[in-house]
Amino acid sequence: MLDITKLKEYTEPIQADLDEFKNRLNDYLKGDSPLVTSIARHLLKSRGKRIRPVFLFLSSRAGDNFTEHSVEASLAIELIHTATLLHDDVVDESELRRGQETVNSQWTNLISVLMGDYLFAKAFRIMVETKSIDLMRAISQATERVSVGELRQIEDTGNYALSEDEYLSVIADKTASLFNVSCETGPILGNRGEKERALYSDFGEKIGIAFQIADDLLDFVGDAEQTGKEPGIDVMNGRVTLPLIYSLKQVNDSSRREIIKVLEKKDNRESFEKVNKFITETGGIAYAYKKADELCEQGFGGISKAENSIYYESLAQMVKFTTARVA
Repeated sequence: MLDITKLKEYTEPIQADLDEFKNRLNDYLKGDSPLVTSIARHLLKSRGKRIRPVFLFLSSRAGDNFTEHSVEASLAIELIHTATLLHDDVVDESELRRGQETVNSQWTNLISVLMGDYLFAKAFRIMVETKSIDLMRAISQATERVSVGELRQIEDTGNYALSEDEYLSVIADKTASLFNVSCETGPILGNRGEKERALYSDFGEKIGIAFQIADDLLDFVGDAEQTGKEPGIDVMNGRVTLPLIYSLKQVNDSSRREIIKVLEKKDNRESFEKVNKFITETGGIAYAYKKADELCEQGFGGISKAENSIYYESLAQMVKFTTARVA
């Protein structure tokens, strides 16, 4: 179960940055129209944990790369992330997110899509204010990767032949791309060289992949009261993630076909219990945890020069917090 008091402890060194982020986000999302204002208020009620801004601020501070435009960059990235969630909820026909009604549920699918488009436009308008072509290029590329990842994930629904490398490539685009650019923002705005940009970019990429692996694990071991949805929803609707990919490789063709038949029924709780038992007993859960841990270690190896600071320590704690999310 996530400990919110711990999150506040880890983000304490950047609390002033987060306060400015919150105030400016409220300003950006009010006043364009009564409908936009109503939806914005709804979204702000369930503000999440602002993981991407947190990583942007901590990594920028750790590398001594925080600038007057860092908050603007964080706002652009968070609005892009929120826009993708609005579109996701339409695709998934979701009724709840973070314990409250989704925009498509409270309003309509059309309004949810258009609000997502509005947030994309607002994000790119904010980006211009940073006056950094390199940052605009990096965020634009990350946004493109998110779209590609979303499309590939839909394309791979029910693809039980999906390999681990293919899965990692999909979640790198879908999720890690925004972590990547969040951590690269500091060196970009700090006018650092390509080498430092690459190190922080790689750090964000690996942490983002680990984050998504941990998120996917919640479908097997999560608590519905914490996650907002019952375990098994994703896997029984054809979502193929690392625990299942690993486990299917551990058994013979006959056992693999038997489990795939159960998955293809998509019909009841008993089917999920059988799949979950299979994945646990064949080591899929343990393997996914191990993979996430390895990626985190690799990512930190590249930015170790920043380790003698409170920001680096908080960054390390945040990584543990976000990639061990069912501990």
